[in-house]
Amino acid sequence: MAIEQHKDDVHDLQEPFIQQGKDVVTVAAGKDVESNKRVGNGSVGMVLLSTFVTVCGSFSFGTCVGYSAPTQAAIRTDLNLSLAQFSMFGSLVTIGAMLGAITSGRITDFIGRKGAMRMSTGFCISGWLALFLSKDPYTLDIGRLLTGYGIGVISYVVPVYIAEIAPKNLRGGLATTNQLMIVIGASMSFLLGSIIDWRQLALAGLVPCFCLLIGLWFIPESPRWLAKVGHEKEFQVALRRLRGKDVDISEEADEILDYIETLQSLPKTKFLNLFQTKHLRSVVIGVGLMVCQQSVGINGIGFYTAETFVAAGFSSGKVGTIAYACMQVPFTILGAILMDKSGRRPLIMASAGGTFLGCFMTGIAFFLKGQSLFLGWTPLLAIAGVLIYVAAFSIGLGPVPWVIMSEIFPIHVKGTAGSLVVLINWLGAWVVSYTFNFLMSWSSPGTLFLYAGCSLLTILFVAKLVPETKGKTLEEIQANINS
Repeated sequence: MAIEQHKDDVHDLQEPFIQQGKDVVTVAAGKDVESNKRVGNGSVGMVLLSTFVTVCGSFSFGTCVGYSAPTQAAIRTDLNLSLAQFSMFGSLVTIGAMLGAITSGRITDFIGRKGAMRMSTGFCISGWLALFLSKDPYTLDIGRLLTGYGIGVISYVVPVYIAEIAPKNLRGGLATTNQLMIVIGASMSFLLGSIIDWRQLALAGLVPCFCLLIGLWFIPESPRWLAKVGHEKEFQVALRRLRGKDVDISEEADEILDYIETLQSLPKTKFLNLFQTKHLRSVVIGVGLMVCQQSVGINGIGFYTAETFVAAGFSSGKVGTIAYACMQVPFTILGAILMDKSGRRPLIMASAGGTFLGCFMTGIAFFLKGQSLFLGWTPLLAIAGVLIYVAAFSIGLGPVPWVIMSEIFPIHVKGTAGSLVVLINWLGAWVVSYTFNFLMSWSSPGTLFLYAGCSLLTILFVAKLVPETKGKTLEEIQANINS
């Protein structure tokens, strides 16, 4: 799932700052040109260290999301959980994440980026300990909810912090490490869960949490946040640590201060303003992409991978789970490489085509098993279908909707619109993860064919409504959307 990535109204994470209004456009675009020309000669070591520390939070996010897939059978056996109880346990992470997403913007602005990371890590640590000590389903659910809340805040603050500390010429590459570490964390949970028990896996989830807490002592606070709250001396110190002692930071410091002043002069956007005619198409595109991303069933297939392979005829889900984990990382990297080469629309449509093929093949495997046909081939067909599905999703449907979401909203509504879009995403994740086991019990092939149908609808939605945003400024994107 992914999952990473809503923006507030004080910064643009992906594209040059180009506002509606001629004066602001001229000033901001001019500054972007100068910023592009001025690539610092100072050390980027602190930027890289800061990024490495913060993506420990992304890794923790991934381990939490991947926890339920390899542990379902063992937890149900040890704690005598029904299917409904485990489905609630698996889906509670998304409920907690929804709560974290709703509160993350205010928390991050109030106590700072590092403060928010410390707080969210505290929730994750409490949740993992609750899981490790669980003797009944209630403690188990509390632990899952706490870790969910923690990663809900992490999913917001990590990409925000990286975008605010990175030089413009490195921002895109460093931003991709967030999604990559989420995938690596989930894959690590899958792999470790196949060789250690579920309580030990909960203890393993503490490792990235402690790495993040320790690392935060050695990296600076976001200079942009320090400037926003009026801590000018600390702002100068933090920026100098990030850019190097021998680099002249005066021009960049002036840009940031002017940038903050300009944004604070813009009117506050209320929720209902999003449904004005000038913003409506952007909202439909953003919300629609998140619905499409979740409706293809990634959180159901991802959360319950092991049980899916067992149901398909494997004696154990470990082989399939390990293969699933090994597929995610290289194809996520491939998607990051292709995003600025092939374009957003072709990549997401090709990805949806791949998820259709994967779901269809897996559905056929379950159908043949139900009819007692070609029983020797059905497990292989199922694993091939799931692996095609995972590879296709990782290339496009996983990361691209978040990138497009960051590009289609004007900067002054980005925070409000981003909160809405992310909330819809987590809500969709909860619906899919909670209903997956029930749908599979109703009809395994029917469930997979349903997700395959949603993949086809995704292709149609993107072809009809989603604009290509590759290589365009925000002004050009807005003009295209509103034309």
